[in-house]
Amino acid sequence: MRLCYSRPFARLLPFALVALLACSKESGGSGTTPAPTPTPTPAATTFTNPLLSSGPDPWVAQKDGYYYVMVTTGSNLVIRKTAKMSELSTAPSTIVWNPGLAGVAQSDLWAPELYFFDGKWYIYYSADPFCCDGHRVHVLENASADPTQGTWVNKGRIANPSVDLWAIDGTVLELIGKRYLIWSGHETTPNQTQIIYISEMSSPTTLTGPRVELTRPTYAWEQNGSPITNLVNEGPEVVQHGGKTFLIYSASHCSTDDYVLGQLTLTGTDPLATGAWTKSSAPVFVKNVANKAYGPGHNGFFKSKDGSEDWLVYHANPQTGQGCGDYRSTRMQKFTWNADGTPNFGTPVALGTMLARPAGE
Repeated sequence: MRLCYSRPFARLLPFALVALLACSKESGGSGTTPAPTPTPTPAATTFTNPLLSSGPDPWVAQKDGYYYVMVTTGSNLVIRKTAKMSELSTAPSTIVWNPGLAGVAQSDLWAPELYFFDGKWYIYYSADPFCCDGHRVHVLENASADPTQGTWVNKGRIANPSVDLWAIDGTVLELIGKRYLIWSGHETTPNQTQIIYISEMSSPTTLTGPRVELTRPTYAWEQNGSPITNLVNEGPEVVQHGGKTFLIYSASHCSTDDYVLGQLTLTGTDPLATGAWTKSSAPVFVKNVANKAYGPGHNGFFKSKDGSEDWLVYHANPQTGQGCGDYRSTRMQKFTWNADGTPNFGTPVALGTMLARPAGE
């Protein structure tokens, strides 16, 4: 440091500050070392699967810039709220329904799905009411603007007026101003084959008219797993694109690594009409041993934050032979559309692969 005075310090004390400031100015300094400008941390542009290490039957609802995600827990219903699907693992979660605390006799709560209809939220879920030969589809209602807040009211079972049999995996199709409930159920009490049915809805909590069969397990790839007598079509989910409606469903028993996704295409105009749906002869999403995706299925769909991309969310086991339990992890990947307008889901992406986040995140 250069000194800018040579006379005795005591005689120049009143002028010391001025001299020092002059020196600093002369040398071009400011008198202090400026703090370095921090380098901003770049926003993460990628993510890896799984989103949740345990999360069967994932479902995603979108509203007002948020994603609301539900998975099967077994004992209660939980909603995770996040602005970014790629950050689901750190999203806050809220228990919105506990039948034990509500004094309702239910167990084995499966496959909840959340919807916003006519200014209210609804959850459709499967539960065993300790009667009637097992599971039924049940409905909850909430008038709050945010489904993680307010009060959820038990609206009871939603069932066809003339047929009240074992039923799971309720989902809703909206088409030309009408709503339809689609679910997996038994044809009769003794027949354990799981068939996918549809009925028109007169309200978000009520069915009207007949139940109509859409698909039953007929191909070999729909008949894997144990017990073999319990052939399975379940987990129906609707995706629409370019004026076309598709029903993606899970086939074979969840105990097998060969649990897969099948596809129905609405080729008619009335979803209740005989022959209105065309079934694909091959599955559209299957296991990938190299990528540690066994039994991929029971999926959902959502749009990227900016609305430009279509995404598939699903569960799969990371190892062979893990079956229907909590090892099933929640995963997501972008999908595209074929030239004929059908969805192209590709193959399950390997765990740990760096993937671009949904556009807009």
